[in-house]
Amino acid sequence: MEAPAFSSTGRYRLLPCRPLSRGSAAWSAGKPYFERRISLSVRAFSEDSTVTLLDYGAGNVRSVRNAIRHLGFDVKYVNKPEDILNAKLLVFPGVGAFASAMHVLTDNGLAEALCTYIEKDRPFLGICLGLQLLFESSEENGPVKGLGLIPGVVGRFDSSNGLRVPHIGWNGVQLTKESGILHDIEGQHIYFVHSYRALPSDANRDWVSSTCNYGDTFIASISRGNVHAVQFHPEKSGEVGLALLRNFLCPSTKSKLKRLASGKASRLAKRVIACLDVRANDSGDLVVTKGDQYDVREHTDENEVRNLGKPVELAGQYYSDGADEVTFLNITGFRDFPLGDLPMLQVLRYTSENVFVPLAVGGGIRDFTDANGRYYSCLEVASEYFRSGADKISIGSDAVYAAETYLKTGVKTGQSSIEQISTVYGKQAVVVSIDPRRLYVKSPEEVEFKTVKLRSPGPHGEHYVWYQCTINGGREGRPIGAYELAKAVEELGAGEILLNCIDCDGQGQGFDIDLIRLITDAVSIPVIASSGAGAVEHFSEVFQKTSASAALAAGIFHRREVPILSVKKHLLENGIEVRS
Repeated sequence: MEAPAFSSTGRYRLLPCRPLSRGSAAWSAGKPYFERRISLSVRAFSEDSTVTLLDYGAGNVRSVRNAIRHLGFDVKYVNKPEDILNAKLLVFPGVGAFASAMHVLTDNGLAEALCTYIEKDRPFLGICLGLQLLFESSEENGPVKGLGLIPGVVGRFDSSNGLRVPHIGWNGVQLTKESGILHDIEGQHIYFVHSYRALPSDANRDWVSSTCNYGDTFIASISRGNVHAVQFHPEKSGEVGLALLRNFLCPSTKSKLKRLASGKASRLAKRVIACLDVRANDSGDLVVTKGDQYDVREHTDENEVRNLGKPVELAGQYYSDGADEVTFLNITGFRDFPLGDLPMLQVLRYTSENVFVPLAVGGGIRDFTDANGRYYSCLEVASEYFRSGADKISIGSDAVYAAETYLKTGVKTGQSSIEQISTVYGKQAVVVSIDPRRLYVKSPEEVEFKTVKLRSPGPHGEHYVWYQCTINGGREGRPIGAYELAKAVEELGAGEILLNCIDCDGQGQGFDIDLIRLITDAVSIPVIASSGAGAVEHFSEVFQKTSASAALAAGIFHRREVPILSVKKHLLENGIEVRS
């Protein structure tokens, strides 16, 4: 049975799930991995090879569990304080907001047991929020009191000097003392995603084992005796992260490990993201598809849905090829019942068993009422996607509606999908997908939205363009510009923007540099450039000419026209730091 989902009330509740049937779309999408999963489930584990996972019910801990199982260990969950005290190996993958986590830990008696366990120097590994909660307090929605085991206050990154917050992506760390579990990460890129951090000081110097630089130097990891915690996500850091987990779980085997190739990680790397547009074909099987201007059918007599592969298999291939993230866009979905979209949930579950980089998913994440009149909040919908393996949720049409309301009233109600999900899971978990199209005007005075001056005249001699936002896969225009939408969703709590361009999609002529500059200059959160890549040069161009944090592509990767490895090689040759 799955661990319980975290509701907006802070209580545990189970969400509905249906069994996987042979021959279904989900079966077809993940059959090879399903068979492997069965073989793993019948393995005999000894008590010494069981890891206790402190899952307090918020966010994606499936990937941590899968990484542990990938390394040959079984997992059992904490259900009561005694489970912590009796653990031989305890892993705490904290996900979400500091206050929500402390609320659950305290109310369920887990905080006291956790402190007792750590104070006795028992084997412990905290991840991300699992590190932050060890400190005295946090400024996130606070001040909020922490466990108080390590001196210091967890504060927000300072974005006043142009730093993009959250800190999302692959960065390097600097070791400050010997720590057995960290010996494989020197010079390597590892994955961070957070808005708050703890700073090193004289008071906590004995705890700090590595630091990272992003705006300032913050604590990347702590180690003392058998107690370890990291700000980054080893379960999302590929082979480097798996090596760190192995070092913690199997300390006696460190000397036998094959050392990873030395890296040269010095700062935050630019990300290359593979995007998979997933939908059911006419036979009911889930396939990865792609088309020009959102047309995903072949122009043949059969007019069938373009099939570029199975989503689980393609995601695994992109992980092997070096993709820094994988994004699934559910372009058909069960829009009237998102939680009934079992095939897409299964795709996430199977993918997270073998792909140890971040996974994002978008499509149909909103409040809804099913055919029986049962109301589900967007938070419940997002929770099920997180529980199935997603690290980030991408919101499209619902974000446009929320931004329009906010700009009209100037009031944050706390009820929009952006606000609800970011409050519980943290803003780093919320991506807003913007789908604009160009509308040409002769003068900025013609519209109330932000315009861009063209470098060459438009189709009818126009000198300016504004970018109208669309919904429903680009089929419906809305009275809001991309610039205005981007600023509004940042204020509402979005942590990242996925910036598409309908006019460039599928054209292979390069990213819309003017649009990307417009949005990256408007916000202080990371922006992912999307739509239009057709050659390796387009990736270096977007990173050299804009402040985009990442670049995403789909069709050119699916058709093997431009391999991810070629993109990475080209970027390195042009002096752009990437994870190699």
